[in-house]
Amino acid sequence: MDELDQFDVALLDQLQRDNRQTSEALAAAVGLSATACQRRMKRLREAGYIAADVSILDPAKVGRRTTFIVQVDLVRGRADIVDGFKRDMLKVPEVQQCYYVTGEADFVLIVVAEDLAHYEQLTRRLFYGNNVIGKFHTQVVMDSVKLGLTIPLED
Repeated sequence: MDELDQFDVALLDQLQRDNRQTSEALAAAVGLSATACQRRMKRLREAGYIAADVSILDPAKVGRRTTFIVQVDLVRGRADIVDGFKRDMLKVPEVQQCYYVTGEADFVLIVVAEDLAHYEQLTRRLFYGNNVIGKFHTQVVMDSVKLGLTIPLED
């Protein structure tokens, strides 16, 4: 699928807001039949436009009350070191997001933890004594003003 038509865009927009809507509700919202919506959703999933169907949890309700933004500088920018760090971060459940970036840091991480003590244990495990880490800088999130995963589809 090379291009999205107006129905695909409308359907994806609806699914980003609530992917538990019935086919009938989606049909009413986008102007297609329920069957057509189901076919399009199947095609969009197979083509990779829909990467996952997930539930977004409230971190505080599940005991992860504190969010941290962590900038990590590696000692060297060799490909094997960068790739190894990426693999390591994929294994850490507390790391919600990991970005390989340009600028002051090599990586920016979004990390959730129970509290500061839990985060300190995590930093000891991940950063201290890790010979590929040059330094890291942590910011504690005081308030999540906007948190979202929706992608703007129309101008």
